[in-house]
Amino acid sequence: MNRIVFLAPVIAFIALVGFFGIGLTKDPKELPSQLIDRPLPTFDLPGIAAAPGGGPGLASVTLKGEPALLNIFASWCAACPQEHPVLTRISAEGFPVYGIAWKDKPQDSRDWLTKWGNPYRATAADENGRTAIDLGVTGVPETFIVDKAGRVRFKQIGPISPEQWEATIKPLMAKLRAEA
Repeated sequence: MNRIVFLAPVIAFIALVGFFGIGLTKDPKELPSQLIDRPLPTFDLPGIAAAPGGGPGLASVTLKGEPALLNIFASWCAACPQEHPVLTRISAEGFPVYGIAWKDKPQDSRDWLTKWGNPYRATAADENGRTAIDLGVTGVPETFIVDKAGRVRFKQIGPISPEQWEATIKPLMAKLRAEA
C-alpha cells in the first residue's frame, strides 16, 4: 500500500512534465480552425451600403464560384490599419476580398472605410457577432481563404503582412484559381 501511495504522485508528476513538454513544442500563434476543408457556415448579413463599393450585403453563397478572401475587421481594431494596405494591394492585384465588420456600428464602419479606403467587393455588418462566432473568430483582424466551392482552406489570425501575402496566401490563391 505504501508503494502505491508513493508512486501515484510520481506518475502524476511525470505525466504533467510530459504534457507541458509537448505544449512547449507547439507554436502559440497557431490556433487550428475547425473550419479548414469545411464549408463556410451559412450567413446572410446586411451591407454597409453607404460605404464606397459597400454593396447590398454579404451572404455565404456569395463566396462560391471563385476563390476569395473573407476579412473580419472593425473600426475599433488597433491592428486593422496595419493590414489595410495589404488588403488594398490584394484587391488591386485582382483577388476578390470581402469584408465583415465585427461588433461594429455601421456608421463607424462606413467612416473607417471612408478614411482608409474600401478594398472589399462587399462589406457586411455583424453587429451582434453571431456570424463571427460561427466562424470561430477570436479577434480582429482574421482572414479566411475560401475556395470556389465555399470551403475554408486557410485561416489567418492577425493582420496579413506583405511577407505572408507573398509567401503563403498568394501562392494558395493562385493554386485555388488554377483548380477553378
